Amino acid sequence: MKRKMMAFLAIASMTVSLLGCGDSSPQEPVSGQVQEEDAEATKDEKVWVVATDTAFRPFEYTDANGDFVGIDVDILAAVAEDQGFKYDLQSIGWDAGIAAVQVGQADALMAGATINDERKEMGWIFSDGYYDATQSFFAASDSDITSLEDLEGKNVVVKIGSASKTYAESLMDQYGFTITTMETSTDMYQDVINGNSAACVDDTPITLAYITLDKVALKQLIGADAESGSAPYGFAIMDGSNQELLDMFNAGLANIKENGIYQEILDKYLK
Repeated sequence: MKRKMMAFLAIASMTVSLLGCGDSSPQEPVSGQVQEEDAEATKDEKVWVVATDTAFRPFEYTDANGDFVGIDVDILAAVAEDQGFKYDLQSIGWDAGIAAVQVGQADALMAGATINDERKEMGWIFSDGYYDATQSFFAASDSDITSLEDLEGKNVVVKIGSASKTYAESLMDQYGFTITTMETSTDMYQDVINGNSAACVDDTPITLAYITLDKVALKQLIGADAESGSAPYGFAIMDGSNQELLDMFNAGLANIKENGIYQEILDKYLK
């Protein structure tokens, strides 16, 4: 437990540095930057720091121009516009994002965080769900592996602290595979393609997007337990003093669902 806490503190220390020198600045939604003429006006206005991981296409990623884009990015922008608040979206990675919120260096996490009881017990406070996703097993496209039965005696790689890790752990004894962890989805995919692990588990829409858009050489396994039941993603805080931000997110999310903007965002990235 002490080693785990020390690891979180080390990540948090790194997070402080990253939050100070990240590429994005307090932003008008979408652009990720405050226009100079608005800088004076926002000096005394609350700017909420939101941590994210932009290696999570189509929810958060960086486009060819270096801008943050994706479903989560656009939803946050639309909600902020609807509710009239300012925010600073910081891409610092999944682990560092978690740690930053835990130690108060970020106010919230918007990174495809699955809402579950385990995380709530750890102190996370979630918004209403904004997207339902499943977890799936994937193997290299040229592999003979097609189902979980083929994973006996083999290794499966998962992302640290993810819902996919929890799902894989629930099946490892039943199907006889081992588990190792990595920090990013792209690292996992490469590990499987290189033959170091037999399969990976990740959020289904994320991996399918990489397969379709980036031609990542993976295939989805089939059969019993190859895909989990669905669970919602949520905007998350840990400090109750940030409840105002969570309340604004929920109100804005309800409004953009009602006025059609939410569906337009999904259609933009998923169709």
